[in-house]
Amino acid sequence: MFLSVFDVFKIGIGPSSSHTMGPMSAANRFLDLILSDDWPRPAGAHVAALKVSLHGSLAFTGIGHGTGRAVILGLMGEAPQSVDPDAMDAIIAEVERTGRVTPPGHPAYEFQPKTDLIYDKKVPLPGHANGMAFEALDKDGRLLLKRIYYSIGGGFVVTDTELEAMRGQKKVSSDRVPYPFSSAKEMLDMARGAGLSIAAMKRANEETKMSRTELDEGLDRIWDAMSRCIDRGLQVDGIMPGGLKVRRRARAIHEKLEAEWRSNRLNPLLANDWLSVYAMAVNEENAGGGRVVTAPTNGAAGVIPATVRYFLHFHEDATREDVHTFLLTAAAVGGIIKHNASISGAEVGCQGEVGSAAAMAAAGLAAVMDGSPEQIENAAEIALEHHLGMTCDPVAGLVQVPCIERNALGAVKAVTAASLAIKGDGTHFVPLDACIETMRQTGNDMSEKYKETSTGGLAVNVVEC
Repeated sequence: MFLSVFDVFKIGIGPSSSHTMGPMSAANRFLDLILSDDWPRPAGAHVAALKVSLHGSLAFTGIGHGTGRAVILGLMGEAPQSVDPDAMDAIIAEVERTGRVTPPGHPAYEFQPKTDLIYDKKVPLPGHANGMAFEALDKDGRLLLKRIYYSIGGGFVVTDTELEAMRGQKKVSSDRVPYPFSSAKEMLDMARGAGLSIAAMKRANEETKMSRTELDEGLDRIWDAMSRCIDRGLQVDGIMPGGLKVRRRARAIHEKLEAEWRSNRLNPLLANDWLSVYAMAVNEENAGGGRVVTAPTNGAAGVIPATVRYFLHFHEDATREDVHTFLLTAAAVGGIIKHNASISGAEVGCQGEVGSAAAMAAAGLAAVMDGSPEQIENAAEIALEHHLGMTCDPVAGLVQVPCIERNALGAVKAVTAASLAIKGDGTHFVPLDACIETMRQTGNDMSEKYKETSTGGLAVNVVEC
């Protein structure tokens, strides 16, 4: 099993990898398909109009998650990794004014967002909770082409046939990489056999696809995007969009922490306070639709950056190579979780998002604290175990309450898990693989009300003001 570090960590925009980045990428794929020869185009037929329907979790929380906006931007040819957040409102306003989308390289297509973008809460699509149907029609309204896409978490998008093929494959490793581990047990066995760290094995796998220089430059880009996101979040205040009137708090908290830091007053909770404010800064940026990195999702985007920044803040000897080691180790653990369970809140609840992020962050931190592979696996297991059963119930469908503070607590759990693991010898009662399988089973058993539909939990018990 090989999942690149750059598949786990993708630069994009908020507020959701599955509900924003995924639908935008699906729209990009559909545009590419229209221009291709991969569908039976009737002789003389020309695409004149487009329609999109959103299903399942995308329908229930799509407005709060900006899914409709993402689809419009995607149909205008904008991509998550390159769209200018400051230009998005103007692009969407132009589509709403003209009733057309004009993607580069295409003719203009009729698309009226009010009538051609449907939030279908009655008909779920069978493959996944995050389903979308894209249609292309001729000038007389006859259907020429239809494709179903699923946004399966972390910005990953597949068609219905691709999803079926994925589920039909046996979970065995056939990748042509030197260390094709698909479970934590395999990862530990290979590390012992090769005498290598988890990060070194992950690096060796990545370097079969790219040069060492390309890998290191890519890792630097990922951390730079994460770090810039923290910095932006610490500088901005005001009310976040969406109607809940939730105020940004990271800047004010940061100013208090800076003053306390300069005063040299003893504060036993100081490290936790810094961790929390870094995570909140990222997720406030995400909630505002800013530039973020999936880690492994947007809803959990603050945990890993906060933990890395914490390490750099409190460890004066930290290096650029340490950041690379952290990200490579975290990606190795994240790939195992995604392969054997899920990182989608719509599929398994927030245990799959913040829980996975905390496990990845704990593993990365244990690695840069010179932990053995066994201690790293232990750290990941502790962090994930204590997120099991966590629901995804965002108030008003917005990635704000409880998501922002939940990232802060996820980062604190990650650091605690790494510290506990490093103080042990790596032996522990529950293997990481068993914890991942438990998360998968728990997610399957969890009521749909608690899986990013905003129909249960806090979403119905908190009065919206």
